[in-house]
Amino acid sequence: MDSVRSPEWPVAPLGGVAANSAAARYGMSPGTGPIVGRAGQPSSAPPPPYQPPSGTRASSPPVGRPAAPPVPVKILVAGGFGVGKTTTVGAISEIAPLTTEAEMTTAGIGVDDPGARSSKTTTTVAMDFGCVTIDRSLKLYLFGTPGQSRFGFMWEDLARGALGALVVVDSARLDDCFPAIDFFERAGLPFVVGVNAFDGRLALELGEIRWALAIGDHVPLVQFDARDRLSVRDALLVVLDRALDRATRDRRA
Repeated sequence: MDSVRSPEWPVAPLGGVAANSAAARYGMSPGTGPIVGRAGQPSSAPPPPYQPPSGTRASSPPVGRPAAPPVPVKILVAGGFGVGKTTTVGAISEIAPLTTEAEMTTAGIGVDDPGARSSKTTTTVAMDFGCVTIDRSLKLYLFGTPGQSRFGFMWEDLARGALGALVVVDSARLDDCFPAIDFFERAGLPFVVGVNAFDGRLALELGEIRWALAIGDHVPLVQFDARDRLSVRDALLVVLDRALDRATRDRRA
């Protein structure tokens, strides 16, 4: 895959549980922090408008005929505990994301380990949900899975009807993402591994991460920042490209 074309989405206010905001999760004030792949803070100016490849521009519906509703596409956001799944959904959702966050208690000590760098105080106990409209013809519905193994029984239900998945990874805790990768490999669901850059940097190089995860070259491996909307957008576009490629090959078979 040589490139990914990125559309422009309207900026919408974010919502959700305050304890699960980027400030609480990353220990920073809103709007600060280094952004991977950028020289400084994200620009407030909107990205350039998306231009479809020549010959693929969607035509306007005939006058007097209502436009068809966008096609719904279900995408999973999965991964281990405390890797940034809820933050990913909240950063891109055009609605106030639905979260099922519960305060972590002393009962979770030694059971739920968010990592030494995390200031996480809540955990997802069911799922996260958000949505984002790509254009007139396509709308993504994002379902974030719980990260702890004791909630693994929910994954089968959440994966039903999904076209692809973004497996979020913390480069400092790669072993936490093995169950998610194994699940999607067994299910035959197209997935992309997205390495979340905590504090704006990775603990390992992408090549080392691919080797450690033992994933083939056919599985896209991308670096992104779960706090940055444009970065999350680009990662999800890779998931869409992967799902489209799988669907095209299956149709030709």
